[in-house]
Amino acid sequence: MAAFEYTALDARGKEQKGYLEAETARLARQQLRQQSLTPLEVNETSGGGKSRNKGEKASPASFRGGIKTNDLALITRQIATLTAAGTPLEEALSAVSRQTEKPRIKALMLSVRAKVLEGHTLASALGDFPKVFPEIYRATVSAGEQSGHLDAVLERLADYTEERQASQAAIKKALIYPAMLVVASVLIVSFLLAYVVPQVVQVFDGLGQELPTLTRVMLASSDFVREWGLVIVGVVFVTVVLFKRAMNGEAFKTRVHGFLLKIPVIRKLIRGHNTAQFANTLSILASSGVPVLEALDIAAQVITSRPMRSAVQTAASQVREGATLGASLEKTGYFPPMLLHLIASGEQSGQLDHMLQKAAVHQERELDSAMSLFLGLFEPIVILIMGGVVLTIVLGILLPIFEMNQLVS
Repeated sequence: MAAFEYTALDARGKEQKGYLEAETARLARQQLRQQSLTPLEVNETSGGGKSRNKGEKASPASFRGGIKTNDLALITRQIATLTAAGTPLEEALSAVSRQTEKPRIKALMLSVRAKVLEGHTLASALGDFPKVFPEIYRATVSAGEQSGHLDAVLERLADYTEERQASQAAIKKALIYPAMLVVASVLIVSFLLAYVVPQVVQVFDGLGQELPTLTRVMLASSDFVREWGLVIVGVVFVTVVLFKRAMNGEAFKTRVHGFLLKIPVIRKLIRGHNTAQFANTLSILASSGVPVLEALDIAAQVITSRPMRSAVQTAASQVREGATLGASLEKTGYFPPMLLHLIASGEQSGQLDHMLQKAAVHQERELDSAMSLFLGLFEPIVILIMGGVVLTIVLGILLPIFEMNQLVS
């Protein structure tokens, strides 16, 4: 059974596009005719909603790019709910493909279902789409299939993806206001210096009076912004582009991440976020039956900070040689004492997954507190700086007026 993308005409002559499943293209056209559609084009999908060219072998691996985290959370929850209700896996995948309104996801689900119908495991079918289903996802599904508890594992995965989506949304939402505040401050100050200040201060040019030092400095700043403002914007844009390209290199990215870990406030936020991600991922893998060493290798990949990822990989090597996980992570110096104590307790009691879950919850709470404190301090600091700059501009305009009043008196 394969997935086909079709273009057809309905009874009114309107063009219709969509996806369907069939053994061959001929049977797909037959299905369309049974639906009172006149097929114009029927092509086997290559897994990404794009039709393959004639003579080109269809490959689900050509599904390039991922999908949104909330879409992944939704389809995971749907599959988990259906399988928990006793629905066969291939029927659950078919139901999800019918319920979605997004052609890209529909093609994805149909391609996965086609692989399952061919006799492949769900984990193997998901492995054809590495950009969509991360390694933690595939490894957890594989462990669930091997243990015979796929429905429970999918429920846990659904919780994980939903929590991850909610966490990302919360961070983005928290950063919107500070970012808008900084941009608005820069634009307002630039506008004042480039247009308002010259219009006001030029009144004093014909008086033959020496302007105050603050006013002269402000005028010099205004001239600089007007003459070099566009050049500065261009340089900043080029710098950002070059920086993004340089960040594609692991060596440069590691140096940048190492520098960020040396900044006091930023260091706490980075370590807190990565620790929570690591603990949560390791917890779900361990509770799903994934071997600890394999779970460590996978959990290391969710850590975005390169020095911390390297430290976890080093700790995994030490665990492979017989060391305990808690002691190995403690040597890295990146993880908080609470996490290390909970891991050590879990290893001793045989409840590592349970303790890791507690550690993840605790770390997420600490991260939320640190983020709230950071934003609570950042916003008034930006406002104070903005107020100071505007006050300086106003004083630069008013000082010549005060001096004129003294001369008149």
